[in-house]
Amino acid sequence: MDRQVNFTRTVMFSFVNPWIRYFLFFFSFLFWVFSLLIVAIGVYAKVQKATDTVRDTFLIDPAVILIVVGVVMFFITFCGCIGALRDNILLLKIFSFSLTLVFLTQMAIAILGFFYSNQTREALGKFVKKAIVHYRDDLDLQNLMDYIQKEFKCCGWNNYTDWSWNLYFNCTPSNPSTERCSVPFSCCTPLPEETVINTKCGFGVQKQNYVDATKSIYPVGCADRAVTWIESHLMLVGALTLGLALPQIAGIVLSQILISEIRIEVVRSVL
Repeated sequence: MDRQVNFTRTVMFSFVNPWIRYFLFFFSFLFWVFSLLIVAIGVYAKVQKATDTVRDTFLIDPAVILIVVGVVMFFITFCGCIGALRDNILLLKIFSFSLTLVFLTQMAIAILGFFYSNQTREALGKFVKKAIVHYRDDLDLQNLMDYIQKEFKCCGWNNYTDWSWNLYFNCTPSNPSTERCSVPFSCCTPLPEETVINTKCGFGVQKQNYVDATKSIYPVGCADRAVTWIESHLMLVGALTLGLALPQIAGIVLSQILISEIRIEVVRSVL
């Protein structure tokens, strides 16, 4: 009788920890749902943009980027979900390798951005210049620039006169636009008693000197504001970086532990 009980316990015992298995499953499932949300947002943005017939000035459409990122994330997390649930070593290897590749890519970008900060700033400057030039042509660029200028309380890249790069805001005398020498209202400083946004508060500002311009707009460029914001929010930047890295590291470690336990279980079942 004792031998039979011991044999039954040996058969029922498993080297695969169910806590690790189901934690990895729910971890992957959560990001799998999130990937579907990203794809849905990308598809909606693409359809909306096509409906509005707005000319796309990006080399790569942001909506397409969202869709691609969502699809890649869906594939990775799907491998994690099914691999953990079915004890599939191949899918778990794909999941672990993909997460490792993504993590190393992010680390490489962060390191290159730190050591080549001047080149990074120049690249961002070119992007912002393109956004200013095509401000009226692309709805995505317009919304992006308005958001940046409102959040960072800035105007242009170097300063508010950068808006002369735009065809409508250009300050040359030959410009027939009614917005000549102006800046977008997202550059304007809000008034405490203002209930309705004055969209013409930036009209003619480029003709004013720096001191006079400060009375109605944020004259400082977004480049300086961004550097100041990062320097004053180092803890937040570090927390966000850590928040992105920890889930990836956790997924890699858990998948490797599960792979080892499954291999031990396979060997034990053969013996």
